[in-house]
Amino acid sequence: MKRLGISVAAILGVALIGLTGLISMSRLLDRDALRQAVETQISAVTGLDFVADGRIDVSVFPGSYVSFHDVRIKGSDAGAPALSVDVLTANLRLLPLLMQRFQIADIMLLRPHIRVTRAADGQSNWIPFVETIARTMKPGADSPVSFSEIRVQDGELSYEDTANEVSEKLGDIDLSLAWPSISRSFAATGQFDWRGERIDGSISLSDFLAALSGERSGLKVKVASAPLKFAFDGTVANPVSLMMEGTLTADSTSLREALRWIGQPPPGSGGFGRFALKARASMIGASIALTNVNIEIDGNVAEGVMTYANNGRQTLQATLAAGALDFTPYVQTIRLLASGARDWNRQLFDLHALSATDLDMRLSAAKVTVGSTRLGKTALGANLRNGTLALSIGEAQIYDGIAKGSFGISRADATADVKAQFQLTDVDLQACASDLFGTGRLSGRGNLNVSLEAKGSSPFGLAQSLDGTATLTGHDGAISGFNIEQLLKRLERRPLSGGGNFRSGKTPFDTLNIALSFNDGIATATDVRVEGPAARLILTGTASVPARDYDLKGIASLTPAANADNFDLPFVIQGPWDDPLIFPDPESLIRRSKASAPLLDAVRDRKTRDAVRSVIERLSGQKEVPEAAGPAAPAEPGTSRTN
Repeated sequence: MKRLGISVAAILGVALIGLTGLISMSRLLDRDALRQAVETQISAVTGLDFVADGRIDVSVFPGSYVSFHDVRIKGSDAGAPALSVDVLTANLRLLPLLMQRFQIADIMLLRPHIRVTRAADGQSNWIPFVETIARTMKPGADSPVSFSEIRVQDGELSYEDTANEVSEKLGDIDLSLAWPSISRSFAATGQFDWRGERIDGSISLSDFLAALSGERSGLKVKVASAPLKFAFDGTVANPVSLMMEGTLTADSTSLREALRWIGQPPPGSGGFGRFALKARASMIGASIALTNVNIEIDGNVAEGVMTYANNGRQTLQATLAAGALDFTPYVQTIRLLASGARDWNRQLFDLHALSATDLDMRLSAAKVTVGSTRLGKTALGANLRNGTLALSIGEAQIYDGIAKGSFGISRADATADVKAQFQLTDVDLQACASDLFGTGRLSGRGNLNVSLEAKGSSPFGLAQSLDGTATLTGHDGAISGFNIEQLLKRLERRPLSGGGNFRSGKTPFDTLNIALSFNDGIATATDVRVEGPAARLILTGTASVPARDYDLKGIASLTPAANADNFDLPFVIQGPWDDPLIFPDPESLIRRSKASAPLLDAVRDRKTRDAVRSVIERLSGQKEVPEAAGPAAPAEPGTSRTN
C-alpha cells in the first residue's frame, strides 16, 4: 500500500513538473522559430507555400498550436487566389514540443475559399500547384513525414468554366482529408451543400502520386443526397485527357427530380420516377460508354449497352432489351381531348425537350403496354436530333396481327410538325377499332394503312391542318348496333311503317373497304363499301376532324335475288362522332309506298288537291275534317268548295 502511494505521488510529481515546464515554455518559447518551423513543414509535405497577411497566434498551453490568419497560397493571383483561408491552424505534437522540437500533428482550415477556373484552352489555374505537389511527393524527394490529416471546416469551392459557360459553387464544406504519409493512398470524407441539397461524399485514391502524375490509380467515389445516390469503383488516369474505368451504380426515388437538380430538363411531364442503374463504365474525356447495363425506370427493367457524350451537345445512344415494358406513364399526360369535353385539347405543346439532347435508341421487348393497348414482341427505334424526333416500329405483334410504321415530330418555334405512317396487317378489327377509334362495333379481321401529317401548336391545331390518307380493308366480320337486312326487308314491305328500333343487332359483311382522304382537317369518303351476304352499304360525304362530326350520305341495298327488284334505301349520318344521328331518306320511302307516292306530286300542283284528299282518306280511313275557323279561301275557277 505504501509503495502504491509512493508511485501515485511520483506520477503526480512528474505531471506537475511537466505542467510547470509547459507553462514556463509558453513564456520562453521562440515564437518566430515555431512559426517558421510550421511553415517549413507544411511546405515540405504539400510543396505549397503560404502567405499570412493577418496576425499569427501561438499557444503551448492548454492547447499547442499555431494559427495563421488571412492565409493565401503563394503563387496565386493576389486578387483572386486559388486558395485562401480565414484561419489556418497547425496543431502540434506534445511530446516533441517538451523537447523543443516542433512537429505538426494535423492541420485545420477554417473557412477556406477554393477557386477553380478552366480557360477556353482547357487549362486550369490549379495545374501548377498539382504539378508542385506531385514533385514534392516523388520517391527520393526531401519530404519528411510530419502530418497526415487535414480538416476543412465551413469551406467554399467555386468552379468557373468559361468555354462551356459552367458556373458551380459548393458551400458549407466539412471534410477530413487523409493526406498520404505512411502509405501512398489519399482519402477525403465529409459533407457539403450543392444546389440546395446536403451531400455526403467520400473519395479515395490508392496511389495519390500516380493520380497527380496522370498515371493509373485505384479510385472509389461515393455521393449520397436526397435526389440521387452515386458510386464508382475502378481506376482513373489522366495521361492526355481524363480516363476512368470501373463499376458505376446510381439510384434515385425520382429520376425527374434528379435530372432537374443536376440541371438537365426532364423530358415530357410524365414518368421518370424510381430509377436504378448498374453498369461497367469506361469514360474518356466528356464521353462515357456503359456495358453490361442493368437499368430500371418506373418498374421497367432492361439490359444492354449505352453511350453518352457531351461535346458541345449532349448525345445519348442505347441498345436495350427488356422482358416487359410499360410506356403508360410517359403518354398518360398527353391529352388530345379537353378534359370532360368532346373538343380537342387547345393547350399549347411544350416542345423544349426536343432541343435538349440528341438520342439514338434501339429497344426490343417481349411485351409492351401503352395505356390499354397490349403489344407482343416489339422492336422500337427512337432518334432525336436537332429538334426532330423520329420513332419507328420495325415490327410489333398487336391485335393478333403485325404492326409496322413510323412517327415523326419536329419543332419550329412553338409549332409541332407531325408525320405518321403505319400499317396494321391481319389484325383483330374489334380490338383495333376499340383502341384507336373508341368503338367496339366493328369485328372481323383486316388491314389498316395510314399516312397523315399535320402542323400546329396544340392538338386542336393539328386537327385543323390534318392531311393524308387512310384505308381500311376487312373481311368476315360484322358491324354491330343495327341490322340493315332486317330494316330493309321491313321497309321494303311497308315503307311508311318507320324504322322502329334499328339500333340493335348487327350487320355481317364479307368485305369491308374504307378509303378516306384528309385535307385541312376534312376527311372525304373516297370509297366506302360494305358487302354482306344479304345487304350492302355505300357511303359518301365528309367528316370534320376539328369539329368531330359527320355529314355523310349512303345507300343501303338488299342483295337482289334472281329475277327480283333491287331495293335501295338512301340514308343520312349526321352529328358528333360519339353519338351520330342515322335516319333514312323520307322522300325515298314515300315514293316507295304505292299509297303515298302521289303525295309528292300533289304538294307541287294545287290542281291535284282532290287526289291528295283521296290519298289522305285512304291512309287515315276517314274523310278530311273541315277547318274549324278562319276565313274561307276563294275558290279556284272550275272547282267547288263543297265536299
